[in-house]
Amino acid sequence: MKYIILIVFILFVIYAFIENFCLLTVRREDLGKGVRIVHLSDLHRKRFGRNNIRLCEKVKEQYPDMIILSGDLITRYEKDLSCAEMTLKMLCKIAPVYMIYGNHEQSISEEMRPELEAMFERSKVILLRNESSEININGRHLKVYGLLENYGVYKKNGGYRDLDTIKTDDLEKLLGKCPEGEVLLMAHNPFFAEAYAEWGAKYTFSGHIHGGAVRIFGIAMLSPERKFFPKNSKGVYTYGNMKLLVSAGLGKLRLFDPPEIVVYEI
Repeated sequence: MKYIILIVFILFVIYAFIENFCLLTVRREDLGKGVRIVHLSDLHRKRFGRNNIRLCEKVKEQYPDMIILSGDLITRYEKDLSCAEMTLKMLCKIAPVYMIYGNHEQSISEEMRPELEAMFERSKVILLRNESSEININGRHLKVYGLLENYGVYKKNGGYRDLDTIKTDDLEKLLGKCPEGEVLLMAHNPFFAEAYAEWGAKYTFSGHIHGGAVRIFGIAMLSPERKFFPKNSKGVYTYGNMKLLVSAGLGKLRLFDPPEIVVYEI
């Protein structure tokens, strides 16, 4: 029996290594027709080949009309942004890239903040911080909004108790009234989907939960806020007239929750 347990343990360790250091999956979601969007999120310190060449080549193979980065390209402890900058440069050669800050961009050190902002200035990424942009794809006119929320929804007074929330009124103060037409909202935190839907977004792109870090039978185990069984952890969720599109992300340690590129047809 002890040899069986040992073999199972060794196989488990091998799988965990492969999942965290080798796997890069593509999840496809057919929500319509006419526009193909590649969604990336929560890369953090992860590297898929030198300067993320393997990641970028995989994205290129999807022939996207646009690319959305829903936050946490880097980690708050980042000291060298050269890989992040090269990754953005390669992605921008594939398709227009739209991005928002995640909680890690918000909380990067004061020492690195000027370098982070300078990197975005040099890149061709369309970085939206409570701003909007428009794009025409295959006869479709899309309005893209990027939310930069209060950091208190992630962490407060050094901990995770009594965190702030996001309501529709907050969105209107930050983004203005939602316009008519096809509105794509990038919002790193997926916990406030009801507010995003009530505001008027048709599609909201989120990440942050890392798929729950560990998934057992498809159930997310843990959120970054140290909460068990977080909602809206990975997949497509319907809230009224809105689709909430949540990526399990690419970085951070994980189990039964492989890094993913998500491809949406809308």
